[in-house]
Amino acid sequence: MGNQLFQQAREAVQLAEQAAQSEDALSVAKNALSSAYANSTIAEKKQLRELQNRLDNLQH
Repeated sequence: MGNQLFQQAREAVQLAEQAAQSEDALSVAKNALSSAYANSTIAEKKQLRELQNRLDNLQH
């Protein structure tokens, strides 16, 4: 089944990217990443860091 929080974080970052820097979408994505990180495997954490980088790039 996989890590549901990881899936939600990935989807939230994708939505934030599509929402053209909507503050609400960015906030949801940040919260999802934070929640997912604590409950993820090492491989998932690497991918979550990459998602965080993508999110950071949206804010610049």
